[in-house]
Amino acid sequence: MRFKTGVALVLLGLLTLLAGIGQKTIWAPSETFTASVPSDAATAPLTVIDQKLRTLHGGTVKIDVAGDGNFLLAVGRPGDVAAWVGQTRHNVIDGVSEDGTSLQVQTVDGEATAPSPAGSDLWTSTEKASGSLEYTWTPPADGEWSLLLASDGTQPAPGSLSMTFPNDMSTPWAVPLMILGAVVVLIGVVLMVLGRHGARRRPAGSDASTAPGDAATDAQTETGSGTAPRLTMAVATLAALVVVGSGTAAYAATPAPTDSPSAEPAAQAEAPVLLDAQFRRILEQVASATEAGDAAKDASKLTPRVAGTELEVRTQNYKIRSQVGTYEARVPVRAEELLTTAVTTDPTWPRSVMAVSKGEGNVVPQLLTFVQESPRDNYMLMATTLLQPGSTLPTLGTDGVGTQAADDSSGLAYSAKDALNALSDRLSNPDSTLKDKVVEGGSSPYIADTLSYQADTVTTGAQATYVFSHALKTETVQVFRTADGGALALGRLDFTLDGTPKEPGDKLTIGDDAAVLAGGKETTTGMVLTSAETVAVFIPPAGSTDPVKVVAATRGLVGASFK
Repeated sequence: MRFKTGVALVLLGLLTLLAGIGQKTIWAPSETFTASVPSDAATAPLTVIDQKLRTLHGGTVKIDVAGDGNFLLAVGRPGDVAAWVGQTRHNVIDGVSEDGTSLQVQTVDGEATAPSPAGSDLWTSTEKASGSLEYTWTPPADGEWSLLLASDGTQPAPGSLSMTFPNDMSTPWAVPLMILGAVVVLIGVVLMVLGRHGARRRPAGSDASTAPGDAATDAQTETGSGTAPRLTMAVATLAALVVVGSGTAAYAATPAPTDSPSAEPAAQAEAPVLLDAQFRRILEQVASATEAGDAAKDASKLTPRVAGTELEVRTQNYKIRSQVGTYEARVPVRAEELLTTAVTTDPTWPRSVMAVSKGEGNVVPQLLTFVQESPRDNYMLMATTLLQPGSTLPTLGTDGVGTQAADDSSGLAYSAKDALNALSDRLSNPDSTLKDKVVEGGSSPYIADTLSYQADTVTTGAQATYVFSHALKTETVQVFRTADGGALALGRLDFTLDGTPKEPGDKLTIGDDAAVLAGGKETTTGMVLTSAETVAVFIPPAGSTDPVKVVAATRGLVGASFK
């Protein structure tokens, strides 16, 4: 009986052992699984792929897209993607079915079309394709990142899309099955050996007759032989249950996808709104636009990337240079050497960025200010101003230095508006009561040169009465916090020179540059010349007794007229 029990156990052990090996081989789950957009999904001009799908199963996600014609796949922060999509009808792919074969698609109704998303500054990167695209979804930086799929904003986004996810290849039953199988086989072999040994020791014919004295021995034998079947049944039942359970577990190792949220921290609002690579791309495009405009003296070449004060100043500069060959060109914008940037962490619009760059034609570094008015607008260069000789730019800290309202003085000795208005008064009036509150570095010339120019104009133009003013345009003010608790405030002052003849018949003469804008060189009625001054001042932190300091300034003629 022991021999038969041993044989049964060996067979069960081998079966269990093979089941464990099968977990690692023939029953091993697939390394990946693929889910596709259902064929009956609604069409829309835009498709958003939710950020949580990238980390739904860990590891790398691959995306296959097929469509008619050209299309693109853009990468952006979830908030930026949502803001750009706005009220446009779109599909959202935000989950996977329980059987892992279908992607879950939600359709959000809205406007039928949108602008093409190509070229938007919101995207950290874009993949352009024609007909098909294979894309490996990797994040450009820490944080959450969504995808936007579109054709041109008017045609439906490609509808054939599948995503391949890493599969859970764990086989927790494999090793226990192999160990249990080996143990059961070993027990079976031992019982087989014992069974054969007992058969050889039993006398011939002992099954036919038994002496009365052997009754106790026979009873023990019957008891032992009854134990073996019970042991066999117990081991067999355990092995069978484990084998059956392991088979089920092997097939269940392919995980049912869930809609669990991303494991990444939701620190979205604390991240700078632009990555370094994004801003460098923007700066290069701005530099190319200004270079093209400067070379051709054509303001239309600026409009894709230049606006506000800088567009006005360069437009007038081109007009003057087209007639006055000696008139100095505006300092070029360069992207070769980016010295520092201040990028806001505030995700709302409009968004402001400041940068300091230098390159060919820049004798001193140049402060550049950019504004993005809305999600679908690109960043525009609004103003440039030159760092003053002898001035030191305060440390702006790492990317993500935030901005604040111009009239907010919290934590500062002055609000930005108050500081720039103080500079306005200092430039307009040589005897300004604020002269000790607004200063320059030892070799910074702007305030001294401006006051000297105004004094010389009065001296040489004795036949006229002159009024000088430097008025702050409050809508241009931008404020960037510095690492020491202070702030850098940038804005535009309108420098106006208003001249009126003292006596009837007296003539006032203006320069060749102003004459181009005024339409003549002489007047007996008076004239008004206007220059745009772009300035930057450092505001000390609250509690400091230091004055406001001019760190950058430049001007450009933008208007001339006769009264």
